[in-house]
Amino acid sequence: MGNMFGNNDMKTSDKSAELNTILGRGSVFEGNIKVEHSLRVDGRLKGDVVTSDTLVIGKEGQVNGNAKVKNLVLGGKFSGTVQASGKVLLESNSSFQGEISTGKLVIDEGAIFEGKCSMQEGGTKPQSNLVQGRADEGKK
Repeated sequence: MGNMFGNNDMKTSDKSAELNTILGRGSVFEGNIKVEHSLRVDGRLKGDVVTSDTLVIGKEGQVNGNAKVKNLVLGGKFSGTVQASGKVLLESNSSFQGEISTGKLVIDEGAIFEGKCSMQEGGTKPQSNLVQGRADEGKK
């Protein structure tokens, strides 16, 4: 197994450093934020978010702006536009208003979704499928 504190120790501490940037409960941030890895918002953020990984909005978190992310996990409220190259998950008590562009969309029962969604393959070109248009797919 080798020594726990050998050369690989730097790699593990780097991994923990990239886990999260957190905007805690009760905090308010206004402006644009760019994060190398994932960002968790439990407070209020007004502005644009860019992250190469996941934006997690906690149950009490609120974001008003535009987000360009890999994944979005929404537990609280989001108002604006989301461009996600991976997946968007709207949890059961979340509220989303605006526009989503993503490859995969998961909406839990009890989530509120108001707006427009365009699905895309592999995070590139939108196929421009509106969510409400999907119910007609079986008709010829």
